[in-house]
Amino acid sequence: MKLGQTPSQTVGPYFAYGLTPEQYLYDFRSAFTPVLVRDDTPGTPIEITGQVIDGAGKPINDAMLEIAHADASGRFVSSLQEVEASGFTGFGRCGTGTDAQNRYRFRTIKPAACGEGEAPYVNVIVTMRGMLVHAFTRMYFEDEAQANAQDPVLQSVPGERRETLIARREAREGRIVYRFDIHMQGERETVFFDL
Repeated sequence: MKLGQTPSQTVGPYFAYGLTPEQYLYDFRSAFTPVLVRDDTPGTPIEITGQVIDGAGKPINDAMLEIAHADASGRFVSSLQEVEASGFTGFGRCGTGTDAQNRYRFRTIKPAACGEGEAPYVNVIVTMRGMLVHAFTRMYFEDEAQANAQDPVLQSVPGERRETLIARREAREGRIVYRFDIHMQGERETVFFDL
């Protein structure tokens, strides 16, 4: 008897607990956390925060975000030795289910542009209940308007939709915070990339 392919399953509500166990107070360590830096990591310390919003405009309480970005020199981490030397992991993971307002928060450094004609950016992956495949997007910085105007990826997005990829800068108690809300559906749906 030949068995056929089984249908895809949604990722379910369990992934955040398994992939961010420390955040959910389980007794085993997370491979990656929302903190991508040490206190002595070179670069400008920033916080990236926001909510994942559903089509009805409500924050999603079981989303998980993963981010990856270059360091303050525009280079991606390529070895464990680099992580140990700089304290910058280049990758972080955070669930939205432990914050009272269902926010995510990453502590990192502001990346530099990776190449000529590019703007600094952060790669973002969103996973949540009900999705068969995670969604990919990018976050650009509001205070990099000149670089954003030249970035080939950002410029490939229709002009009226580019704002969905721009994080707003806020100053909070001496910290630099970038607010980046991700809208999964609706009129303000964030641009997602087909990778």
